[in-house]
Amino acid sequence: MPTDPDTGYDPSLGRKFVFVTGGVMSGLGKGITAASTGRLLSNAGFDVTAVKVDPYLNVDAGTMNPYEHGEVYVLKDGGEVDLDLGNYERFLGTDMTFDHNVTTGKTYQHVIERERAGDYLGKTVQIIPHVTDDIKRRIREAAEGSDVCLIEIGGTVGDIESMPFLEALRQFAHEEDDEDILFTHVTLVPYSKNGEQKTKPTQHSVKELRSIGLQPDVLVGRCEDRLDPETKEKIALFCDVPTDAVFSNPDVEDIYHVPLMVEDEGLDEYVMERLGLAEEALPKAERSTEWRELVTRDREDEIDVALVGKYALEDAYMSIHEALKHAGIQTETEVNVLWVDADETREHHEKRLATADAVVVPGGFGSRGTDGKVEAIRYARENDVPFLGLCLGFQMAVVEHARNVLGLEDAHSAEIDPETPHPVIDLLPEQYETEDMGGTMRLGAHETDIEPDTLAARVYGADSCTERHRHRYEVNPEYIDELEADGLSFSGRADNRMEILEREDHPFFFGTQAHPEFRSRPDRASPPFVALVEAALGSTDTTERNADVRL
Repeated sequence: MPTDPDTGYDPSLGRKFVFVTGGVMSGLGKGITAASTGRLLSNAGFDVTAVKVDPYLNVDAGTMNPYEHGEVYVLKDGGEVDLDLGNYERFLGTDMTFDHNVTTGKTYQHVIERERAGDYLGKTVQIIPHVTDDIKRRIREAAEGSDVCLIEIGGTVGDIESMPFLEALRQFAHEEDDEDILFTHVTLVPYSKNGEQKTKPTQHSVKELRSIGLQPDVLVGRCEDRLDPETKEKIALFCDVPTDAVFSNPDVEDIYHVPLMVEDEGLDEYVMERLGLAEEALPKAERSTEWRELVTRDREDEIDVALVGKYALEDAYMSIHEALKHAGIQTETEVNVLWVDADETREHHEKRLATADAVVVPGGFGSRGTDGKVEAIRYARENDVPFLGLCLGFQMAVVEHARNVLGLEDAHSAEIDPETPHPVIDLLPEQYETEDMGGTMRLGAHETDIEPDTLAARVYGADSCTERHRHRYEVNPEYIDELEADGLSFSGRADNRMEILEREDHPFFFGTQAHPEFRSRPDRASPPFVALVEAALGSTDTTERNADVRL
């Protein structure tokens, strides 16, 4: 297709496109299916990237409540995005950018800004072609330099929010050669009460997709078990696809086993054949097996880690769960995460905390749960339990030290208590004039200088580290000299900002203003998480530590 001066389309941007849509219900695992396909294509020698389309009106995910949408994942360039981008980074082993997340808000904002600037030369600005053109442009630009680009369309086919994106896909298919584009549709195949796999939800979902001009090339059935041969044949017959284009994606214990499952189904081979890539792929004997070896590695030890937070939803702390899992892979340890509600630590989770081998206090915003986090940190400090504090967890470790070690009564973060007499955590100077909430924090990758001969230096094995950040508050510089007493020291700094803290009077007490969980990968576990697991493995048996400990 020739370059269009109105849209800026460049036909050289990206070679092959795989669109992944979902039907019947949300949360089926479209992202994991797409990421697993990408992992296998990468194993076969192709450069793979991904785009996540989110049909909500938010420009980004930064202002969303984790209860509603899961964690806000932060990219190296500071983009605040959907958690699926985290899965793509972990599965594909690559760093995404904010351009790899397309939202309705981002697209409409850009189109309206262009209209206000007069860029449309007096034309009536409409969904078609102006919004759909912008969507297609973003996908093509994100695909630049890759062999294959996976595009996941969030939500469910039939949602009104998704209609402009699905129309853009219809146009996309019209503009590209048939061998350069593939539509994959993920649907639910439930069981009836008598144990029969039911295909009607899939049939209706495909009917809805076809009604807007999209015919799926591949159907992936999400189910408890593999699809029966008869089920595949029925789906193929009523959805007008070849039987060998219908694949199972059954439930597995670990999402990292999904690539192994879809590989056994032959999904990767079908995709490569359909896209004309089979002859360019590495021979099977030469393809990388590192992923399979990593995720099937035996676990020789087992530990329990208490995660002390306020969102009783695993997706709200997905990257932390995954980083602990990665550390377990590297150390050959089964890491069990014990949820400790920071609001109910004393009333309900006291014993769970007391029997944990390590404690993690994650990031967060707002006052709810902070008292419970401070108490959990105090417990870890006083009982020599390996501790890792992340972002707010780092800040609350400063507060706990100020209150309970230095005796600074009512010390707190100015975010939580603006009237505190000792604001040991205060607003970043550059935030004083900030009015908008979205996209205005200290975000993305920042470098930290590490003091030699410290725990931080041993953790990272270097004199500096680069981790991703997401915060508005920091250690108050006026209190640094006072805080660095009675065991606590700041061993990592970025100019005048305190980035890492540790305690010399504790076996393993490590806090970081950053979010190291966002850079952790199955084949490259985050150093602080690995160090935490190793410290827990070396600590005494917590079942004998002090069953009578009270918070």
